[in-house]
Amino acid sequence: MTWLHSIDVAAFRFINQSLGNAFFDWLMPVLSGNRLFVPALLAIFGWMLTRKSPRARVCAVAIAAVVALGDGLVCNTIKEAVERPRPFLDLSDAVVRIGKGGSGSMPSAHAANWAATAMVVFLYYRRSWRFMAPLAFAVGFSRIYNGVHYPSDVLAGWILGAGYAVALVLGANWLWNTAGRKWVPEAWRRMPSLLNPEAGDKSAATPAKSKSDVDWLRFGYLLIAVLFVVRLVYQASNKIDLTEDEAYQWVWSKHPALSYFSKPLMIAMTQLAGTTLWGDTEFGVRFFAPVIAAILSVLVLRFMAREAGAKAGFFLVLILTATPLTAVGATLMTIDPLSVLFWTAAMIVGWRAVQEKGTTAQWIWVGVWSGCGLLSKYTNLLQLIAWPIIFAYWPQARRHLRRPGPWLALGVIALATLPVIIWNQQHDWITAKHVAEGGGLDKGFSLTLKYFFEWIGAEWALLNPVFSVGAVWAAVAAMGALKRDPLRMFLFAMGAPILILYLPLSFHSRIQPNWIAPAVVPWFCLMVVYWTRRSADSPKLVRRALAGGLAFGLPLVVLLHDTNIMSKIAGRPLPAKVDPLRRTRGWEEMAQVVGPEWRALRERSPGAFIIGDHYGTTGLLSFYLPEAAKDPKNDPQVFYMAIDHPQNQFFFFKNYLDKKGQSALFVGQEELGQQPAGWLGRWLRGEVVGEPPLQPFPGVPEVVRDQFAEVVDLGVREVRYRGRLMRGVHLYECRGLK
Repeated sequence: MTWLHSIDVAAFRFINQSLGNAFFDWLMPVLSGNRLFVPALLAIFGWMLTRKSPRARVCAVAIAAVVALGDGLVCNTIKEAVERPRPFLDLSDAVVRIGKGGSGSMPSAHAANWAATAMVVFLYYRRSWRFMAPLAFAVGFSRIYNGVHYPSDVLAGWILGAGYAVALVLGANWLWNTAGRKWVPEAWRRMPSLLNPEAGDKSAATPAKSKSDVDWLRFGYLLIAVLFVVRLVYQASNKIDLTEDEAYQWVWSKHPALSYFSKPLMIAMTQLAGTTLWGDTEFGVRFFAPVIAAILSVLVLRFMAREAGAKAGFFLVLILTATPLTAVGATLMTIDPLSVLFWTAAMIVGWRAVQEKGTTAQWIWVGVWSGCGLLSKYTNLLQLIAWPIIFAYWPQARRHLRRPGPWLALGVIALATLPVIIWNQQHDWITAKHVAEGGGLDKGFSLTLKYFFEWIGAEWALLNPVFSVGAVWAAVAAMGALKRDPLRMFLFAMGAPILILYLPLSFHSRIQPNWIAPAVVPWFCLMVVYWTRRSADSPKLVRRALAGGLAFGLPLVVLLHDTNIMSKIAGRPLPAKVDPLRRTRGWEEMAQVVGPEWRALRERSPGAFIIGDHYGTTGLLSFYLPEAAKDPKNDPQVFYMAIDHPQNQFFFFKNYLDKKGQSALFVGQEELGQQPAGWLGRWLRGEVVGEPPLQPFPGVPEVVRDQFAEVVDLGVREVRYRGRLMRGVHLYECRGLK
């Protein structure tokens, strides 16, 4: 191995240093990644999807699948297992011409991705090797020349990429020939081979609608199953840390209660179930997010299959997958997945209950699912506003008001409020005060356009610009047909209450983008119903809009799940301040910074504990410090500040005031300040982008200072993730609890 390594190093130095010249100094960073790569790839991908050629479409999907699975699963798994340092970490004379990657060196993901892409394109277009093979070679060569990989890393990447590309494409073709023939015979007859998609029976008549619907329904189930597995694999890969809210609510799950300071009980119970199955791990905390997403997808697939056709249901599932807001909700275990699931379940069973043959049992299920929604998120109560709209515009629906069903449903919802009411009655109605403060309702009303435009802009981006426009268009069109089209009226009404609340409130208070989440599914259902009907008159418009939305949304969703891809595409990582995943990164590293300081303090002062300045800090340190995660309920090691009024749920848990005479390590977070002006232009040009300064921590609050005999400032520690400054922690030693 020493001999082989010496050859590897010699070859690296020859390419990296001896071959250095001005032309290569310009060309090789361009080949490793530049600002035109992402737009060009998106344009090519979109062009292939919108072409009439089945070969181009299948090739585009195969490239996306092979690169995503190969990069995210194969290459990253090997990198973490091998843990080979990059050459610039081992060789002091290495010339680095682009940004330094933070992952392992073996294998080169760039080389693997381009070799895999070249191999897939070759399988569909045999003459493509004339330009794809040289391009893949040039990209791999550039990784060595730029000083970020050894030659053996690149060689391994080429072999791996070409190998798993062939294996995945041939494996998919075998599976299609084996299972597709029996499971979706009509689709298989039209395309009996994935390797030769244009060899199907073109002379045969179009299959009957019922048979076609069966195929699309099965495709929908297959898509849901694949997404479920991919999301579980992503969670198991530990690419991201818990968010502050996830860690905070994990602590709640160790304290089962009827309700909590700011949220009902469902999120804590769900996390408790996940960690009971899989342990106190990130995977255990988040396990039910993809489970909920799969259940939700099955519900909307079957609902749309009944009301608009299985093809519409399949594409609705695909649209939800390509929408950043809903896609992220399928990964992070917050209250929103639960809220959306139960809102949608109540909507679907409500549509059946409100029909002429609707039963009392169906109305009771409306109450059950609405009650579960209330126990997930308080704003789910807004769904009750939808029913007066439905009854007002649909005479047939009003007949149910003379029956027991709707009133029994209302009674079930009332029963669901009891845990919240009982807990709040015991705790001075603190939740009502908190919700009012969160919406700015405790302040005098004043009008401003700032929050409105901020909210609209965020929703336009997070709901996918194409689909957000399509949904609004469909909603406006539905307003003119409220009395003529019961289905569109029903779907419009199921999303309207959220808009009724937050639209006027946005002129007064800041509205978080995820607050509208329950309205997304009904209005996207409305969008698909409306545009499916319009497709008969404007097939090209609908087809191109759908392809454009998917071509924009799917890569964006992938990027939002792993922004480290930007360092592979552009040759340098995003600045930490603008990284969308910064709220899920650097927390384990924060615990690794705080942990040694705390343990050193415990050696000097046995029994020393930690005090966090924020509920997020407290929750994350409780989760990521092994000593603190053992028993956060009975033997907590990390506390929130002990104050005389509740600011979060930690007020109702055990505090540290009984630890007389002991010392504590106070941890205050320092956030990044403003990104330096002009950073975007410099980043796009490949220039160095400076790190923003840390915002100074204001110091230990007076209430905590008064609790201790002495407070000593230990200074600031930087928290870095893959070399990027994510945040700082300001540490204070608090001695002698009074």
